[in-house]
Amino acid sequence: MIDETKVTTRGQVQVNEIEELAAQGCRMLINNRPDGEAPDQPLSDDLQAEAQRHGMSYRHIPVVPGQANDTDARAFAEAIRQSDGPVVAFCRTGGRAAALQKMARQGD
Repeated sequence: MIDETKVTTRGQVQVNEIEELAAQGCRMLINNRPDGEAPDQPLSDDLQAEAQRHGMSYRHIPVVPGQANDTDARAFAEAIRQSDGPVVAFCRTGGRAAALQKMARQGD
């Protein structure tokens, strides 16, 4: 079972927000956006570097809108299980992250 109480889903996280998320207790970021989805989107590598700089874990589970599958949901659930605290999962609007959370819950 995944502990959904430690998961927050939201829209795009920016690099300059990561320090504050860490200060609020976030221990892991899960990025559900493929790189290059939008020109103003930060690169996954940049987000990961900043997360790690602040002691956070980072997972990139890219999902094309409307194409989430069981493999994605299992990876999402496993990332949550591996986190030692609160998780922020994000995509452009939060919809894919929320869908993956629901799929992960149903798969457990």
